[in-house]
Amino acid sequence: MKKITIIALLFVSQYMAAQCAMCKAVVESGDAEMAEGVNSGILYLMAFPYILVAVVGYLIYRNREKLKF
Repeated sequence: MKKITIIALLFVSQYMAAQCAMCKAVVESGDAEMAEGVNSGILYLMAFPYILVAVVGYLIYRNREKLKF
């Protein structure tokens, strides 16, 4: 239960919308709408590797008896 709470807190963190230095430099020269789009794109692309790892981890955990590690 602790792990789920920690993961949930990470997802609602205010710092989740932070960007890399190059993206920030490009966005600073543009308008606010473009900046919001870049932030949304970064978060969208960042989420899928974590979701994939979580699903694979869950499947391994659920089938650990069959796999006999």
